[in-house]
Amino acid sequence: MVDLKGQYEAIKNTIDASVIEVIESTAFINGPKVHEFQKNLEDYLDVKHVIPCANGTDALQIAMMGLGLKPGDEVITADFTFAATVEVIALLGLTPVLVDVEPDTFNIDVEAIKKAITSNTKAIVPVHLFGQCANMDAIMDIANEHNLFVIEDNAQAIGATYTSSNGKKQKAGTIGHVASTSFFPSKNLGCYGDGGAIFTNDDKLAHVIRGIVNHGMYRRYYHDVVGVNSRLDSIQAVILNTKLKYLDSYNKARQDAARKYNEAFKGQEYIVTPITKRTCDGICSDCDCHVFHQYTLKITNGKRDALVDHLNGLDIPCGVYYPVPLHLQEAYKDARYNEADFQVTNQLIKEVISLPMHTELDDEQIEFITSKVIEFVNG
Repeated sequence: MVDLKGQYEAIKNTIDASVIEVIESTAFINGPKVHEFQKNLEDYLDVKHVIPCANGTDALQIAMMGLGLKPGDEVITADFTFAATVEVIALLGLTPVLVDVEPDTFNIDVEAIKKAITSNTKAIVPVHLFGQCANMDAIMDIANEHNLFVIEDNAQAIGATYTSSNGKKQKAGTIGHVASTSFFPSKNLGCYGDGGAIFTNDDKLAHVIRGIVNHGMYRRYYHDVVGVNSRLDSIQAVILNTKLKYLDSYNKARQDAARKYNEAFKGQEYIVTPITKRTCDGICSDCDCHVFHQYTLKITNGKRDALVDHLNGLDIPCGVYYPVPLHLQEAYKDARYNEADFQVTNQLIKEVISLPMHTELDDEQIEFITSKVIEFVNG
């Protein structure tokens, strides 16, 4: 699904030298290289504060801790996403409220958010799934109307640009009150281990979060808030700092690959290709509204599972993200949920399939993959 080795080979000399420099410095935790990466990412995103941490799941949890959410507070998020989003809500004793998603972008449905709000609702967590922002204009309007926090789960969309209805452009993760991201190796900006970060333009919130990630300390051995141990190490920071310089070109390579996939699948009756709904029609060539962490099709003739088996038999990687909705996961089942409220998600889990998507895809690989998909789906 990803070619991390090929990507590494292109930047090997810089990466190797940077890692050796950290080892020789022995500044392994919270060293100068972590602060350098933090500053560079702040500049790239045009956000006031980036707080690095140990992984993307921690980033979500710490963001919620920083906002002061209390047990019993309701947090609305999407049913069709990875479990980490709801996991941290449950771990903090908050009440997850899962809602349906849009059938075309797979992002959280705005009307479903409105219906789910109660007097106990305190936050919304839009997940920018597969590399494209949720409808942040509408979500921020809802949040302002009901005095709610917005926590962007930006694990899959770093580098994406969201264009508001007034024409303002902002990077994904800089629109809500706070955001989290993951630097898991397969992400568009990935390290060679685990890593994550929190973004915010709120000075006070940033101060609280900086204490939380470091055992609640602002001064060594003085613990002012309840914290955790979640810090990005310096070796991962120098890897990320190197790759950050290439992030836009990495995302462009993904967009180019997606465009070629779309062209190959054009006109196929049973294959629905991804769209970039918010800012353009189709896959645009002059903006970054979708950065294609995943390239996800819908197979509408009931052959999705058989297609997975077929591709596996040909040694063509593929993935089903996600095979089970969160509201049906054993850990998150709740009698409050009504199956009628999850019609889109319940259909998507039968149809979606993600094809290889990374910076090293070439035309020959795309032609081979698409021909095998088309041949089987129409066979």
